[in-house]
Amino acid sequence: MVDKKTVEYVANLARIDIREDQKSRFTDELSRILEYIDKLKELNVESIRPTRGAFTEENVLRPDRQKKKEYYTDILNNAPASEDNHFRVPKVI
Repeated sequence: MVDKKTVEYVANLARIDIREDQKSRFTDELSRILEYIDKLKELNVESIRPTRGAFTEENVLRPDRQKKKEYYTDILNNAPASEDNHFRVPKVI
C-alpha cells in the first residue's frame, strides 16, 4: 500500500508540486497501479517467446551499388561558384 509520504517522495523525484488534496488521489492511483503490476508478476509466461518489439517487419533494403553517372557537371553548373569539381562556398570560420 502506498502512503502519502511515498507520494510526496515520488513527486519530489519527478520535480512536481502536488496539492494536499491531490495526495490522497495519487495514493489511491499508485496503489492500484502497483497492485496491477503484482497481478502481472503472477502470470506464467514460460511458454511465451520474448519479442524485440511490437513490429515484426524488417526493412527491405536494396544493395548498394555505385553508379557511374556524370550528374556532377550539371549540378556544379547550377552552383554560384565551383572549383575542382566541388562547390565553392564562403569561409565560415
